Amino acid sequence: MSIKVIVAGFKGRMGSTAVDMVKNDDELELAALLDPFAAEKEIDGVPVFTDKNDLIGFDAHVWVDFTVPKVAYENTHFALEHGFRPVVGTTGFTQEQIADLTALSADKKTGGLIAPNFAIGAVLLMEFAAKASKYFPDLEIIELHHDKKKDAPSGTAIKTAELIQEVRNYKKQGAADEEETLAGARGAEFDGFRIHSVRLPGLVAHQEVIFGAQGEGLTLRHDSYDRISFMSGVNLGIKEVVKREQLVYGLEHLL
Repeated sequence: MSIKVIVAGFKGRMGSTAVDMVKNDDELELAALLDPFAAEKEIDGVPVFTDKNDLIGFDAHVWVDFTVPKVAYENTHFALEHGFRPVVGTTGFTQEQIADLTALSADKKTGGLIAPNFAIGAVLLMEFAAKASKYFPDLEIIELHHDKKKDAPSGTAIKTAELIQEVRNYKKQGAADEEETLAGARGAEFDGFRIHSVRLPGLVAHQEVIFGAQGEGLTLRHDSYDRISFMSGVNLGIKEVVKREQLVYGLEHLL
């Protein structure tokens, strides 16, 4: 039986790439498309919706969401309430929202995934960075994205920082009398280290974690040059959430 998939935000760059991925997998079926700005009623026989409430009772298994941060929480809550297993690549969720959605999914016995990054290489970078931070506690994160990205720092950078925080003893980095002569020059502080966000046209999604120690340094970097790099993770997420009964935060939980 094919897994029937709804793609929300299908007119965006990530959403349209996800549509192509679903169409090209014989195990998946594109069941519906959702975007508030859509003018079409259907595309290649697939119904198009502009209001998610019109999808109540619709026959589908998975809700893939590549919308925008201001509606992603509401969309994910809606999906869980109505029996669609969410696979969400939109970032900007708070810890409270993730906890609320996880509790709802457990109550509904409905699997789901919120992933700050679907690229397998990015997930490995996060894992490697956490391991390295036990031995190199002095570090900074630099994330680089296209200039249309709305949230900063990126969800990937925050997730990386959280994984590092779990294993690294707290350390306040920098000089005790450090002074910013230009506000924000040192980036955002997280658990004593810094996160920097770069936004430029031409970029897709990139991240460096730079470690420093006496006499040596270590740099870990991942680059997504094309949005197709995220699709193996989205595909994996779709096929895994239908087997599960609770939402998870982070693709690493499904690998």
